[in-house]
Amino acid sequence: MNIANPYPCQRYQSRPVSRREMLTRSASGFGAIALAALSRDPAFGATSLSDTPLKRTAPGVAGHGTHHAPRAKNVIFLYMDGGPSQVDTFDPKPALDKHNGQDPGKMFNVEPTQFNNNGTILASPWKFNQYGESGIPVSELFPHVATCVDELAVIRSMVSEFPEHTFANYFLHTGSGLQGRPSMGAWVNYGLGSECQNLPGFVVINGGLIPPGGLDCFGSGFLPASYQGSVFKPTGSGVANIERTESSAEQQRVKLDLIRQLDGLGMEQFGHHDSLESAIRNYELAYAMQMAVPDLMSLKDEPESIREMYGMNAEYGPTRTYAAQCCLARRMIEQGVRFVELTCPQVGGDRWDQHSNLKDGHENNARAVDQPIAALLKDLRARGLLDETLVVWAGEFGRTPFAQGQNGRDHNPFGFTVWMAGGGVKPGTVYGATDEFGYKAIENRTEIHDLHATMLHLLGVDHTRSTFRFGGRDMRLTDVKGHVVHDVIA
Repeated sequence: MNIANPYPCQRYQSRPVSRREMLTRSASGFGAIALAALSRDPAFGATSLSDTPLKRTAPGVAGHGTHHAPRAKNVIFLYMDGGPSQVDTFDPKPALDKHNGQDPGKMFNVEPTQFNNNGTILASPWKFNQYGESGIPVSELFPHVATCVDELAVIRSMVSEFPEHTFANYFLHTGSGLQGRPSMGAWVNYGLGSECQNLPGFVVINGGLIPPGGLDCFGSGFLPASYQGSVFKPTGSGVANIERTESSAEQQRVKLDLIRQLDGLGMEQFGHHDSLESAIRNYELAYAMQMAVPDLMSLKDEPESIREMYGMNAEYGPTRTYAAQCCLARRMIEQGVRFVELTCPQVGGDRWDQHSNLKDGHENNARAVDQPIAALLKDLRARGLLDETLVVWAGEFGRTPFAQGQNGRDHNPFGFTVWMAGGGVKPGTVYGATDEFGYKAIENRTEIHDLHATMLHLLGVDHTRSTFRFGGRDMRLTDVKGHVVHDVIA
């Protein structure tokens, strides 16, 4: 043998130490490894960086957990696909009645709109009334939500950077108008982890309308793939192919163990890879979901009084659909799901995107969601969950105070309304203002980045410190912007 070259075949490669060998060599430390794993499990008393009893969770991959005492544990995001009209819902403008039918160009500068078929000033078809001790005005479109107005913090000065649905949807959901960035639900789950081991930490309950921009609105982008939103349906099994195909749970467990071993061998040979590691976690989560989802999705055990309150027995089909979505959202929050988003149901026409026939379109959409949303707020309050659950109602932009054609409204990113409730929000509050026509934000202008920063703050996260290294820099949900809106925090 050539001493200088003891491996003449030239093919010898030192084999890396496997995890099993490493644990064998480190047997005395095995108990410590197990203890470390258990200490990160909420079931065994894991806590965040905060000492408050409200927050008991293992931090996500980001490893930071909470940066300060949180006010909320979970988020329910009520996404109003298409952009509800602020001047017809929560931002009354008497000037529209005074100048109804007049040329808007003679009263203010009209910005380019999506379709530029601009008509005259259009008064709201609905009357507004003041409700609750706060006296916040709400239109006739939302008689049920109006009864909860003292729970709301209404932000009337929201603005967006995009007037087109797809880009505006990406912006609202991910903080960027570009496709492929992580959704806010993914960011929350990445930073804080989940308190639920048998359900995803980020769930989208699809009422029938996936927004323009598609599933990328709920994606994980450059974050680990396991943090993307899991889409559930509000009826039936909830998740496609959730039923077991194997003859027994034992047979399925053997199959999953084999898959895990094969994937583990692949990682030992080729190194760690996000898609492979996420696949392993997703296999295990899917197995756990098969046990949990059927019971979760069955609403038959809900009392008849709850079913009536949400509208599950309503005559209008879309109301029944959204009622199931809202009730499921509450049940998921009870199970520890971190972030739940609800999309709108089909109403037989367009979503909240009334370029024509404003009256029928907005009435149909409001009829679908009004009663279930009010029931959700009341149910959360009655169960002691509202104080730790942040509820956010928002579309991607608003609508113009002048008509498109004769009886519609075009897109308006220059000033619109969103509201928040629960989770540390100051109840019965109105923040910001638009001009006398409800066209542009003129007081306390609030950007989407500010909304995201405030949501994260209420969850105990400093938005400037929840980052992920990608493309040579530390990325975050709020990019290089965002300010917490402290005036809407209790």
